[in-house]
Amino acid sequence: MQWTRAGRAAVRPRTMTTTKLPHVTVLFWVMKIAAVTLGETGGDLLAQTLGIGYAISSLLFIGLFIVSLLTQLRARRFHPALYWTVIVSTSTAGTTMSDLMNRTAGLGYARGALVLITCLGGIFAIWGLSGQTFSVERITTFRGELLYWFAILFSNTLGTSLGDFLADTSRLGFGGSALLISVAMGLIIAAYYRTRISATFLFWTAFVLTRPWGATVGDLLTKPHVKGGLNLGTAGSSATLTATLLLLIGYSLLRQRRGAGVEAVMVRSTGR
Repeated sequence: MQWTRAGRAAVRPRTMTTTKLPHVTVLFWVMKIAAVTLGETGGDLLAQTLGIGYAISSLLFIGLFIVSLLTQLRARRFHPALYWTVIVSTSTAGTTMSDLMNRTAGLGYARGALVLITCLGGIFAIWGLSGQTFSVERITTFRGELLYWFAILFSNTLGTSLGDFLADTSRLGFGGSALLISVAMGLIIAAYYRTRISATFLFWTAFVLTRPWGATVGDLLTKPHVKGGLNLGTAGSSATLTATLLLLIGYSLLRQRRGAGVEAVMVRSTGR
């Protein structure tokens, strides 16, 4: 287990690695927030606006997750479009699965969140016992990557339950919930720069919290005014977020190609 200060170096690497996962930069967090917010609006678009329902929507999104995950696991290098497709699929599946548990099955937001926290804790326990690194930019094995993706799936499902709990059960509303999580994220950033808390631990804490932040912002954008939302609709919001994410993926691809070009020039110049 790498809940140590040494993990900090892995969060901001200076050289290319053999991992198929992206470097954790500001761009990564912007894309993560866009992806998980799209997961909320996209999941609600299919399940609620189009009336497909949570059960069928969950099956469809789980199918998308399995197909995209298998493709990602078979890949030999990092592909931004593929990676973010898996992230979006975990977010949309997480949205509908959480709503299926909490609303259709009647589990409720609090108990649903507790069940998912337990499941996520179990995944991290198995991860720790497996001997695989928690530092995401050092994950280079099939087993490590598989654990990484299942942790993401359950963290994104948990995020929906937490977001709904904060917005509805605690009566903070969508705006209040987003503000509360933003403050928590600010504290994590401060801890990263001002304390000696493990950077790997802070990464996973921030990773989990971005999902309820995206869930509450997604609801804030789409829900009607009477429910405290901006009433922008699931279709329009999803289209805007999809376009934003595609632009960011394009930018990420451009940076990747430029980096590969610079590396090739350096190799030729050193004769290696």
